[in-house]
Amino acid sequence: MKVRTLAVEGALEFTPQVFGDDRGRFLSPFQEAAFAEAHGSPLFPVRQTNHSVSARGVVRGIHYTTTPPGCAKYVYCAAGSAIDVVVDIRVGSPTFGRWDSVLMDQNHHRTLYFPVGVGHAFIALEDNTVMSYMISGTYVAEHELALDVLDPALGLPVPKNVPPILSERDSVAITLAQAKEQGLLPHYELCRQIEQELTQAVVSL
Repeated sequence: MKVRTLAVEGALEFTPQVFGDDRGRFLSPFQEAAFAEAHGSPLFPVRQTNHSVSARGVVRGIHYTTTPPGCAKYVYCAAGSAIDVVVDIRVGSPTFGRWDSVLMDQNHHRTLYFPVGVGHAFIALEDNTVMSYMISGTYVAEHELALDVLDPALGLPVPKNVPPILSERDSVAITLAQAKEQGLLPHYELCRQIEQELTQAVVSL
């Protein structure tokens, strides 16, 4: 398993070794030992898994969970391909306002770890693109917020050759600056504290 540290503090990219033969391929998108070595602790307790199927051009995000309760994610593209984006929206973070992206496809099978409090978006590059998530919390609608994925101040890598397909919720989302002004963004130190508590919960099991 290869590991790359991303531009957003705490975010990690993992690329598993792929074993192929005339039958097809085999790989392991999550490996606890590799995650623990890169992150410093085992994976958070997984309380829910999510699965989305998207057409080419669908853009989901920027989504985030209010902190508390906060939420960490481990994301994998099970079919198709997508540009997966992590955005640092944690006030007080050393990388606040920065983002990084990972091409998720069926050639390299990369995965992405999102620490507590960051924003997540992805752009489907093919029809029937499947994104699978392991997440540290259960879905509660009032805890889930969105930011404008087309915010020019962020300049996320949304392809210009395909018209973006957004949900009604995402199409009216506010910018990062507006969310900060309204006090809607997570705070870095609290996010770090919650993430440490999540990993300690795993260790104590």
